[in-house]
Amino acid sequence: TTEIYTLSLHDALPISQIFKEIEKKVIIIFISIAILQTISWYFASRRFFRLNLAQYFTDEIQVKVFELMYWFSGDFITYFIIPILIIVFVFKEKLYNYGLTVGDAKFGLATSTIFLTIMLPLSWFFSSSPDFIVQYPHLSVARNDWTIFILYEFGIFIYLLAWEFVWRGFVLFGLYEKFGNYAIFIQMIPFVILHNGKPFPETIGAIAGGIILGYFALRTKSIYYCVITHSGVMLMIDFISTLRFRTEEYGIGISSIIRILKELF
Repeated sequence: TTEIYTLSLHDALPISQIFKEIEKKVIIIFISIAILQTISWYFASRRFFRLNLAQYFTDEIQVKVFELMYWFSGDFITYFIIPILIIVFVFKEKLYNYGLTVGDAKFGLATSTIFLTIMLPLSWFFSSSPDFIVQYPHLSVARNDWTIFILYEFGIFIYLLAWEFVWRGFVLFGLYEKFGNYAIFIQMIPFVILHNGKPFPETIGAIAGGIILGYFALRTKSIYYCVITHSGVMLMIDFISTLRFRTEEYGIGISSIIRILKELF
């Protein structure tokens, strides 16, 4: 038999009692994530920079570079530094309980290496499309200047470090004690929502990606291998796309690889 539960208007508890019964740590995590995302959207975004700070730069290339650096550093403070302060001074807990630890290095490094090895030929294949080249790197001027490229990739790294920490560290490990493995799916939801506006396949892929990275973090007890995997894929895609753009070589065979190497060296 299946029991059916219904909630009448009289069953709802007073809000004061609800807050008394819910664990304060869980409430703080949920509310802080809502606040941090709001701060990111309104004050750490590229749009905020364009509306309020771009006027102080006269060169368009400088505007593009500093716009992204502002975004990356702003989200690093919002999603990495502030959650750390909450963990240390509000929860009074150790950071290694939230994934900032080496964890299971053997499994983490082995799995990351296997994944990146699989992604290398896939990135080479998909980057053969000129439409793909237009998308990566997201900072188009990085294709023409290796110094800007390195600066951009460093920005991407600290940005992804913050992203992995806030979802796979702060939220996942912070909620795991209360929700168990359901925390994997809880942290996946905002992760996917924040992909809205990106190409549809990438956003759909974020569903599986969020779940896999969540499991990966729990399995290794660390976010570092998620960072290695996530940032490694981005660096791989950006680097290959830049090489193709510079050499105008969009083939996928060995001969294309040889032509790119000859063109560069």
